[in-house]
Amino acid sequence: MTARPRIVASLAEAQAQLGRIVLGKPQQVRLALACMLARGHLLLEDVPGVGKTTLAHALARTLGLQYQRVQFTSDLLPADLIGVSVFVRDAGEFRFHRGPVFAQVVLADEINRAPPKTQSALLEAMAEGQVTHDGATHALPSPFFVIATQNPLEQIGTHALPESQLDRFTMRLSLGYPDPAFERVLYLGGASTPQLPPVMDGSQVLALQEAAAQVYASPALVDYVLALVQATRSHGGFAAGLSPRAGLALLACARAWALLAQRSMVLPEDVQAVFTAVAAHRLLPAGAGGHAAVAGELAALQAGVAIP
Repeated sequence: MTARPRIVASLAEAQAQLGRIVLGKPQQVRLALACMLARGHLLLEDVPGVGKTTLAHALARTLGLQYQRVQFTSDLLPADLIGVSVFVRDAGEFRFHRGPVFAQVVLADEINRAPPKTQSALLEAMAEGQVTHDGATHALPSPFFVIATQNPLEQIGTHALPESQLDRFTMRLSLGYPDPAFERVLYLGGASTPQLPPVMDGSQVLALQEAAAQVYASPALVDYVLALVQATRSHGGFAAGLSPRAGLALLACARAWALLAQRSMVLPEDVQAVFTAVAAHRLLPAGAGGHAAVAGELAALQAGVAIP
């Protein structure tokens, strides 16, 4: 493992600190960290007010990364996200002023309220690590991690994200309502983000991302990932199966999950731990049903694939 043991051990400290803010959601916190370590992007889908923004802010502060929040609205323009060119009179030229997307952690809040043109600008940033303005490309910082929140489609002013955009998100998570005991702690003021100290910095995050990419996956483990991906293509419960990009994301997230357990090789249970979060939003049920139907079909599919 290429990362120094102290840096790898700091992941446990980061998880513990996030757990003190996002109460009662250790699985979701760990999955969010795994998504970041896999160099992916995260979609949080849930009703308003359950801690999606809190998780994004706490994650950025804990990892010592620059953070920007963009509220996506129906009138948000691409320039509001990537920046604008301003004419400098003394220099006699236009100069590019960077927008909020030039941060290491970008929260795209309520992404499914914005027009498609603005979402397309974000897609380039997520896929290429750069933005294009007036014919010139501008590199984004590294690490670069987009966390988007999405409200349920039945809420006013929302619309479905296209499949191509959903596919750019490495994982989709839902926090859900907290247990009553943890909700009571919230009411008593037991969780807040303003004074969170960073437990690492950007260079350490980059080292951890590199370490995650180097976690060993045996040929048998890769065959297991391939079998899961191919099973979604032949399974009658889905309109279409997972793409090779999804398979690569599954393997990357399994490596990150193994790193969080401070292991130097991927086990089948690492793949199983991240499978639904990586796969569910990329699949459409063949018949009636929504997320619950997809999750159920995935559980049945996973049980039917032999573990190496």
